[in-house]
Amino acid sequence: MLNAYDILETIHMIQDEYLDIRTITMGISLLDCIDSDIDKACDKVYNKIVSKAKDLVSVGEKIEKEYGIPIINKRISVTPISIVSAACDKKNPVKFALTLQKAADHCGVNFIGGYSALVQKGFSAGDLELINSIPEALSCTSNICSSINVGSTRTGINMDAVALMGKIVKKSAEVTADRNCIGPAKLVVFCNAVEDNPFMAGAFHGVGEPDCAINVGVSGPGVVRAAVAKYPDANISQIADVIKKTAFKITRMGQLVGSRASEMLNVPFGIVDLSLAPTPAVGDSVAYILEELGLETCGIHGTTAALALLNDAVKKGGVMASSHIGGLSGAFIPVSEDAGMIAAAQSGVLKLDKLEAMTAVCSVGLDMIAVPGDISPDTISAIIADEAAIGMVNNKTTAVRIIPAIGKKEGDMLEFGGLLGSGPVMSIHEGSSSKFISRGGRLPAPMHSVKN
Repeated sequence: MLNAYDILETIHMIQDEYLDIRTITMGISLLDCIDSDIDKACDKVYNKIVSKAKDLVSVGEKIEKEYGIPIINKRISVTPISIVSAACDKKNPVKFALTLQKAADHCGVNFIGGYSALVQKGFSAGDLELINSIPEALSCTSNICSSINVGSTRTGINMDAVALMGKIVKKSAEVTADRNCIGPAKLVVFCNAVEDNPFMAGAFHGVGEPDCAINVGVSGPGVVRAAVAKYPDANISQIADVIKKTAFKITRMGQLVGSRASEMLNVPFGIVDLSLAPTPAVGDSVAYILEELGLETCGIHGTTAALALLNDAVKKGGVMASSHIGGLSGAFIPVSEDAGMIAAAQSGVLKLDKLEAMTAVCSVGLDMIAVPGDISPDTISAIIADEAAIGMVNNKTTAVRIIPAIGKKEGDMLEFGGLLGSGPVMSIHEGSSSKFISRGGRLPAPMHSVKN
């Protein structure tokens, strides 16, 4: 039973510590929309999304008023479009992107994710067409997100896909250069992608998911930082307990909202993703938590260990608060979306290499990182390969969302605005990886992938 202290504590978290539900995401299967006629398929896709999600935004707003909890985003994820488009005689996946945009406009959602392909072991019908269409699709839409899974612990890494994605990321930046290179900010390259991720830009509705489901992404870096600040002299074990208890409270709120949304929409409740997702607002930062733990600046020696502590404690606390934890669940480190990360990168302390090391212990990967506009596609591919290797070997989800800042150099700022924030253009290593990337083939799965 809630007491007065619990209620006042929650109000304080919301008003002063940036506690919110970051997203309620409705996952919708489009498998029953497949048709050899692309126009008929697009009509089916539009009708299915609109019929299922027509009340998503209004229900989210009602829950906000009912519980007084901010729900920042209402989103939709769909079956990877490469699967839906594979049967079409005329393979022009951009038609599906435009259809998704039309559905997003009708439903009033922030984003639709699922302009995606799963190519970890090779390309099948529809995959190459979709991948090659990504720059155009992201340029001619505003609310569509794309993701490509290029590897897994079980299959290894598709290096042909890695090589191709370097070109796609670069071209996506070039065709949206007049809009601050927004294209690749809506494009994620995964290893070990999950099927129930509610967060953008990497959300898609996996083929093993139900016809429709509600997934919730919670957030609260400011709440965790405030909790840690109350124990300046605690040892590491005690701090871990503080974070676990705080994560439990945050996740219970997500469970409450998810269950209520499921009931009101008459859609099965899927999972709570308990990731700490920062925003550019001062105080709502994962980097600030690490600094509260005792680091002078995020990025110095000790940062990876501190992040490992945070990520582990968040998972352990959250998993006790809900029977259905899923998605990515941990701590995100998107540079442009985190005020502390931005400051650390601007000061020169936080470098790309350190961020890569941090991804070995946190929730996802190299996220929202601006790099010089003259970066070569092969270097982008090499960065993707490095990050995918970390995910493959460590049996965890890793990802790359990197933005070539066309016309900008190291030290310049790239401005996105809103939740995407702004970020300094970070340095990359000189030297060429072209020979390695051009070899192609499949990087073999690690020995521990053989588990049966």
